[in-house]
Amino acid sequence: MTGEYTDLAAIERCRLAAFVSKDMARLRELHASDFQLINPAGQQLSRDDYLNGVAAGLIDYKVWEPESEIQVRLYGDAAAIRYRARLEITVRGDPQPLQHFWHSDLYEKREGRWQVVWSQATRISV
Repeated sequence: MTGEYTDLAAIERCRLAAFVSKDMARLRELHASDFQLINPAGQQLSRDDYLNGVAAGLIDYKVWEPESEIQVRLYGDAAAIRYRARLEITVRGDPQPLQHFWHSDLYEKREGRWQVVWSQATRISV
């Protein structure tokens, strides 16, 4: 595994920890201005919609931890990552129990640093 692969996995772990700790400065740094999320309900959220929801407590991550290796495919200044995670979240005051998801993210290296530009989460039915 090359350094780039290790770095991207570490960056993703940092991003997840920032969601749980609500480190908004770190989250804004790691998400590109044109970031888009497709959440498990199929809704599309812009970076501002998503991060403002986190900042306001409308989206409150209690647990977000990878439960598999973060797989990385590097394509020059772009990279795709994929992993399984366990996640517990409260959305608009509605607590959701611990669940499992597949996460797929696209990162791009912009001005010398990696930023996530697209993200999609799919709930795993057991």
